[in-house]
Amino acid sequence: MSKLLEGKIGIITGALDENSIAWKVAEKCHEHGAKFILSNAPVALRMGKINQLAEKCNTKVIGADATIVEDWEKLYQATLDTFGRKIDFILHSIGMSPNVRKGKHYTDLNYDWYLKSIDISAISFHKMLQTAQKMDAINEWGSVLGLSYIAAQRTFPDYNDMAEAKAVLESIARSYGYHYGVAKKIRINTISQSPTKTTAGTGVGGFDAFFEYADKMSPLGNASAEDCANFCVAMFSDLTRMITMQNIYHDGGFSSMGISAALMEKFCQ
Repeated sequence: MSKLLEGKIGIITGALDENSIAWKVAEKCHEHGAKFILSNAPVALRMGKINQLAEKCNTKVIGADATIVEDWEKLYQATLDTFGRKIDFILHSIGMSPNVRKGKHYTDLNYDWYLKSIDISAISFHKMLQTAQKMDAINEWGSVLGLSYIAAQRTFPDYNDMAEAKAVLESIARSYGYHYGVAKKIRINTISQSPTKTTAGTGVGGFDAFFEYADKMSPLGNASAEDCANFCVAMFSDLTRMITMQNIYHDGGFSSMGISAALMEKFCQ
């Protein structure tokens, strides 16, 4: 396979360990010839294995709190200084809910934590884009992706306040996709991924049962983290330069299903 990202420069956020989608994206981007900076929140840098990934991909790690505009400014400037030119792609793989982590039920949310969930998981996407535009940090026809989930459209009780966060994330992609598209031909999309066995995903209540349910519902089965990484490479490449403002379901067909024969058989036993 040709190297679809040869000569491209990027930023990949959110890689924690080898189970992270962002980790797989970094590996695939490296395989396809891209150069990039890895970034995550300072607390995540202490917890994860991102330095191992940086060594494998021959790059460096720059810590940044996604909720702080000044951190985005420093990250962009460091990236521009490192590579000597503008950025071609960015992955926003950032999401966290204190309510989920602390076991708060959706009907008994801590509202300060609720706002923090939306700030970290969605408003950070706007901060990322707005800062990039003000700094003119992204090349024309650049590609920006955010990772989402179908709970933005459908109700999954244990997904909690992250459902609203993903809905805001997708709305920002549409709104900023218009403005950045008109200004610089930059495309902005979100990928609605299958349930994936990441550190964050498995922290959602009932994850294992839902993973099996989605796998039986989807004609192609659940899309893996590696599958998602391959799709991200395609979306970062020039082959998809006319796709923008979309929430793209990468879920083996789950989003179009009502019921599957496999589930019917299971329930009829």
